[in-house]
Amino acid sequence: MSLVRFEGVSKSYGRLKALDEVSLAVDSSSLTVLCGPPRAGKSVLLRLLVGLEAPDSGRVLIDERDVTHLPAAARHIGYVPQSFALFPHMSVRDNIAYPLVQRRVAQSEIDRRLVPVAEMLRIAPLLGKTPSQLSGGEKQRAAIARGVLQEAPVFALDDPLVGLDFKLRESLMDELRDMQTALGATFLYATSDPLEALTMAERLAVLDAGRLVETGEVLTLYHEPSQLRSAELIGFPRCNRLPGHVSQGRCRTPLGELTVELPDGEVAVLVRPEHVGLGDGADEAGLLRLRARIGLMEHLGAECVLHLQAAGAGLVAVPATDQVAGLAAGDEIALAIATRHLMLFDPVSGQRLAATRVAAYA
Repeated sequence: MSLVRFEGVSKSYGRLKALDEVSLAVDSSSLTVLCGPPRAGKSVLLRLLVGLEAPDSGRVLIDERDVTHLPAAARHIGYVPQSFALFPHMSVRDNIAYPLVQRRVAQSEIDRRLVPVAEMLRIAPLLGKTPSQLSGGEKQRAAIARGVLQEAPVFALDDPLVGLDFKLRESLMDELRDMQTALGATFLYATSDPLEALTMAERLAVLDAGRLVETGEVLTLYHEPSQLRSAELIGFPRCNRLPGHVSQGRCRTPLGELTVELPDGEVAVLVRPEHVGLGDGADEAGLLRLRARIGLMEHLGAECVLHLQAAGAGLVAVPATDQVAGLAAGDEIALAIATRHLMLFDPVSGQRLAATRVAAYA
């Protein structure tokens, strides 16, 4: 059942169209991540939901109630903005309690809610301090606590972990997921970080340049995107994209030639870095085999990101670290890519092309 629904919402700022007829249904008690690059429209969509702004056209509904023109105070949404938005002259306790004080909630009820939330976010010892005495991570926890304290059915979190170090972000991602489950609330979580999106989401909504590109279960959108921009924006490192030209059932690419059952024309060929294998693939069938030269190696612990040049094209691969032992920049290596992992798209419309046959050309 959809708890939140956007129906054809558009929003412009002068000549800039921030949202262009976006329609999105968000399931009750779900954790839906709005994913996309900066200026995709994620923050604007959340501000329309919260009531800080109104759309130029379209409707916003919560539990089938049209709230498009209701003031923010009447919507009962827990909101965590990008900026901490903490009052510097107030204590952490007063900052967290401020929305409830504004709604004239009894002090006893505020205390009942505040203590367990502060303990859950490990900021109970900080309640008497002011924001200037807190670290960046502690300020973020206070901002999150202020949103959670409202016990709202819907929470809007606008890139809440931006600017924090990786270890703290990783910890808070776990805590936010646990919190959403414990509260049984509907979370809309916006982020520009593709890795954070994959880590947090049950469902993804991909936005780009004010348009909703695609929505769906996170693993479905990762493995079987139906739109080119979804494939490019979801995942880290990003998909390798290469040009292809189809003529009479043969698709010429920098990786080699494929047999396909597609009309003649240009195609975009995408393959994820984890599907670019080192070695020649032995006798496995359905492989593109080629040689590549290592340009840069980035060691990430268990994995290594290889930046490669192959047949005049750039490729990225992410083999396990033990696979690259003894290799260095400038070395030439063999690569094998299974054709079943190739994704073909129309480069103009962005639609996934349903080729009935994709195989290495014999």
